[in-house]
Amino acid sequence: MAKQNVAEQFVDILTRAGVKRLYGVVGDSLNPVVDAVRRHSGIEWVHVRHEETAAFAAGAEAQITGKLTACAGSCGPGNLHLINGLYDAHRSAAPVLALASQIPSSEIGLGFFQETHPDQLFRECSHYSELISSPKQMPRLLQTAIQHAVGQGGVSVVSLPGDLADEPAPEKAAETALVTSRPTVRPGDEEIDRLVRLIDDADKVTLFCGAGTAGAHAEVMEFAGKIKSPVGHALRGKEWIQYDNPYDVGMSGLLGYGAAYEATHECDLLILLGTDFPYNAFLPDDVKIAQIDVRPEHLGRRSKLDLAVWGDAKETLRCLIPRVREKKNRRFLDRMLKKHADALEGVVKAYTRKVDKHVPIHPEYVAAVLDEMADDDAVFTVDTGMCNVWAARYISPNGRRRIIGSFSHGSMANALPMAIGAQFTDRRRQVVSMSGDGGFTMLMGDFLTLVQHDLPVKVVLFNNSSLGMVELEMLVAGLPSHGVANANPDFAAVAEACGAFGVRVEKPKDLAGALKAAFKHKGPALVDVVTDPNALSIPPKISADMVTGFALSASKIVLDGGVGRMLQMARSNLRHVPRP
Repeated sequence: MAKQNVAEQFVDILTRAGVKRLYGVVGDSLNPVVDAVRRHSGIEWVHVRHEETAAFAAGAEAQITGKLTACAGSCGPGNLHLINGLYDAHRSAAPVLALASQIPSSEIGLGFFQETHPDQLFRECSHYSELISSPKQMPRLLQTAIQHAVGQGGVSVVSLPGDLADEPAPEKAAETALVTSRPTVRPGDEEIDRLVRLIDDADKVTLFCGAGTAGAHAEVMEFAGKIKSPVGHALRGKEWIQYDNPYDVGMSGLLGYGAAYEATHECDLLILLGTDFPYNAFLPDDVKIAQIDVRPEHLGRRSKLDLAVWGDAKETLRCLIPRVREKKNRRFLDRMLKKHADALEGVVKAYTRKVDKHVPIHPEYVAAVLDEMADDDAVFTVDTGMCNVWAARYISPNGRRRIIGSFSHGSMANALPMAIGAQFTDRRRQVVSMSGDGGFTMLMGDFLTLVQHDLPVKVVLFNNSSLGMVELEMLVAGLPSHGVANANPDFAAVAEACGAFGVRVEKPKDLAGALKAAFKHKGPALVDVVTDPNALSIPPKISADMVTGFALSASKIVLDGGVGRMLQMARSNLRHVPRP
């Protein structure tokens, strides 16, 4: 058997850790690794047009599968392009291994062409970032990086000089067993006892749920039913909690709706469950708060806690459900359900007035029709900005759909690259990129990646020729909008020129047919929908600070943008409220 070089050993270890693809752009210092991938049957090189796309795609794949993924960039500018997507993956707790190729090892520190120090540059967006300076460090350093990414949830970066990648790997190098999944964490008995006492002593309890409740829907519903608790959620908790939820009171945050704000402020005890919801202006400061989270660094960093519980949401609820006393009084729950339905009644009419005839097309209408026509197990990737608003209000989760966006990092241009990573996990599953024209054009080159790899991603382009959210911020600050207009081409024609399916929609009556044709098309497709740039009107009470940064507001002030099928759900939940 021929002796391995370092690059071949590197690729072998990635495949043992379950990595199926390596996203990146080739380059001289990366060539030994790319060649090792070419010769290995267990891993695929995914050529993208920009390394930022590679990192976003890897992060999305990791969020869909829950498994380690990988991306790579060549030395200097190549791997620097990874950084924005890696920030997003890290803040989303997506296990990603990034290979940052480095200049020749003998030239490091001498101002060589394209010299940077990636082992230092990536430290803020990773759990682990180290340079391989000798073949003898392999494979232990790479294995350590993998354990950090998987064990802590987030990014690890390995910097590897191109010349070292081509050197022989050390003989008899120890290859330890790799950990490729995370365990559940059960809180200690003392914390469980204290939490049970808090819950039993409170007359009114509210659950506020985040992404940490993934896989715990049944336990959350059983627990809420036993303690008669309203259940609100953050944006990242929407896909896990909103569906089949008779206790739903909506979402908090500036994009929020319904009675989540009231429920979190009018209770005796607020339980923050699997959420690192960052906007503390939405959280109360005059009620008791308990927080349950599997990551102890999240505990208490947003609000003053009466009890911090380190544990997995699902495992913790399994401990609590048999021990808490069942509450008989559901007046608080019923009052919040009624408030929720009333709040949604007040805003749903915002998009129902002649929307099927309004030109330019209401983006709310586009989102509502998309929600109705998309598959029940579709993956939606969502651009930051106004697409976040439409996804939050109109895309209905059901336990099978996924909704992924740059919800913690807040980057532009994330939807298309994330769709690439999501589609690679399953070419038969419908993947829809909800893209804004600003975000799409920022990384538009990677539409060609869809064509080159024949990925059947459907891009639904909300084309209002504006950076809509930024314009909104300017308007509420009393500033004239400036620098936000986009001079756009006919994107459908661009898609056709790239070799994909493209259709442009300017009238509401043509929307459903265009979406149906795109979804039926076997390859990549783009639906360019010309939408109304003035669709989002602002209630008179809202302040500039409330909009800027999505941070300072109250979700009881609802942006006048409709709520899709959520009103129907709220109305149905009122059936649980006893008649007087």
